[in-house]
Amino acid sequence: NMIVDIGGGTTEVAVISLGGVVASQSARVGGDELDDAIIQYIKKEFSLALGERTAEEIKMQLGTAWPLEREMRAEVRGRDLVSGLPRTIVVSTNDIREALDEPVAAICDAVKSTLDKTPPELAADIMVSGITLAGGGALLKGIDDRLHDETGMPIRIASDPLYAVATG
Repeated sequence: NMIVDIGGGTTEVAVISLGGVVASQSARVGGDELDDAIIQYIKKEFSLALGERTAEEIKMQLGTAWPLEREMRAEVRGRDLVSGLPRTIVVSTNDIREALDEPVAAICDAVKSTLDKTPPELAADIMVSGITLAGGGALLKGIDDRLHDETGMPIRIASDPLYAVATG
């Protein structure tokens, strides 16, 4: 089995066989970094300062790692960096996907790197059993499609990703 736990501060990738970890990798990329990427993107593209809570709300509402069939938009309020006054802008899922591209790519790289370190027989098993996503980051829309596109492996999201690691 291959498990990818996308937590708040890190992404842990592990290949488990016969009750032991065969290959693993940890990347310092998680939900917090996704939030920060949104803050930096909005700052650069729209000259608007956002708080962490607003960035997390945007991530949950519009965040996506893969193009959606139907683009969504939402109003975002922040502080204009030029005037210092409150301002409202409209952002789309495409904007946020672009903002998240670098940290999502780092998550994909950690998964691919772990697959590279996996013995061939186990890699063949993963082709059948697939990769299981857990942690809050597994709730990011399209992360499963993006990982499938980059690895060619079947991807499934744990039934309760926020608590999957705690319950086993």
